[in-house]
Amino acid sequence: MRNSLRISTVALAAALGWALPTQASAADADAMQQELAAMRAQMQAMSQRIDTLEAELATAKVKADAATQVAQSATQTAAEAQKTANKAPPVQVAWKGAPELTGDNGWSFKPRGRIQLDVGRVEGPSGLTAAQKAELGTSVEFRRLYLGFDGTMPGGFGYRAEINFADSIVTINDMYLTYKAGKNVTLVLGNQKPAWGLEELTSDLFTSFLERSSFSQAFGFERRVGFDAQYTGKTVVAQLGVFADDPVALGVDNNRSWSVDGRLVAMPKLAGGTLHFGGSAHLRELGSSITSVKYQTRPFAHTTDLRFLSANVSGAKEELGLGLEAAYINGRFHATAENYWQTVRRVGFKDPTFYGGYAEVGYLLTDDPTAYRAGLYERIRPKHGFDKGGIGAIQVNGRYEWLDLTDAGIHGGRQRTAAISAIWMPTEYVHFIVDYGHGWVRDAPVLANGSGDYGFDTMGMRAQLDF
Repeated sequence: MRNSLRISTVALAAALGWALPTQASAADADAMQQELAAMRAQMQAMSQRIDTLEAELATAKVKADAATQVAQSATQTAAEAQKTANKAPPVQVAWKGAPELTGDNGWSFKPRGRIQLDVGRVEGPSGLTAAQKAELGTSVEFRRLYLGFDGTMPGGFGYRAEINFADSIVTINDMYLTYKAGKNVTLVLGNQKPAWGLEELTSDLFTSFLERSSFSQAFGFERRVGFDAQYTGKTVVAQLGVFADDPVALGVDNNRSWSVDGRLVAMPKLAGGTLHFGGSAHLRELGSSITSVKYQTRPFAHTTDLRFLSANVSGAKEELGLGLEAAYINGRFHATAENYWQTVRRVGFKDPTFYGGYAEVGYLLTDDPTAYRAGLYERIRPKHGFDKGGIGAIQVNGRYEWLDLTDAGIHGGRQRTAAISAIWMPTEYVHFIVDYGHGWVRDAPVLANGSGDYGFDTMGMRAQLDF
């Protein structure tokens, strides 16, 4: 029994020895299972979070791609808008006294015009007839009233059309077509001025006195229909043209006058200024219906139609004119001189030669330079005009001129004139001019107290606007 008891004790001990570790392992397994379950839950949560993050990342990428496309589109739109903004509009507008319209295809158009309102007084000698005295005194006139337009066309062409409405009479002024044949060569076809000389070719907007010189009036310088070619270099200007007659005379069938007119000018730099020296030649064959020519001039004013000098030349068949011109321009200062000889070739009579000329000096009292370009005086542009708060430009001028219409038995008279002028330019497009001249007449066909020797005085004022 004792043995049985010992065996049972041993078995119980052995059972207890084996049972305790088994129970410990089961507890560890449960803990591990719990930990594994928690880890699985965490991993599942992490997986879900990763899925969520991946979804959010994909959404963000889509949004970023869309934003990039929007940005690229906006950048392209902005670039196109900037390109469009930088590109010049189809028509540009600039103001040069009036609007000048310029297209990107070679076309341009600008209206143009000028208004010159003059007041003049001429005091003549005593002893004139009542009719002659009635033409003197004080008068008011629209000296010029021009309206027109000019511009360019594709292919190097240009155009100008201008009508004069002064004196309530409509006349053609400039009316021509131009072609730029080269960098320095311009061709002109239509009604225009032949190459008469410096003062005559300078626009009446920019002359130093109300009227041009006496010889310019006397020798019939006018616009004529023809063809002219001009070369304009840095120091040389050359002109050559062939002309018929003015538009009115062209309406007469048997009036077929022709002329060849040329001019050559050198313009070298000298002592800080520009020296101008040139000459012109003019040969005109008179039409068969023309049997005489008349040369005459007013007494330094256009407000009177009375001419103290007048030469009638009968038997005229041809006119030959020769001109010399010189000038020096340096800053505010200018000096100009011209002389012109006109010979009339006749049938059955001696050929007379008449001549005239002038010498002039001028100076700008304001800090503005005399404007000169391509053999002509140009527009003075005040540095401090009314539009800039200044007084504009002021110029003073002095002149002495002469005209002789007596030769070969023709007694048209001689005239000398001394004159001064002042020009105020508040802006480049507005001028006010005042001038005074005293003249001496000798051997005039118009007699005063039975004599052809006497004097006269002329005073003139002008208000001028152009565009």
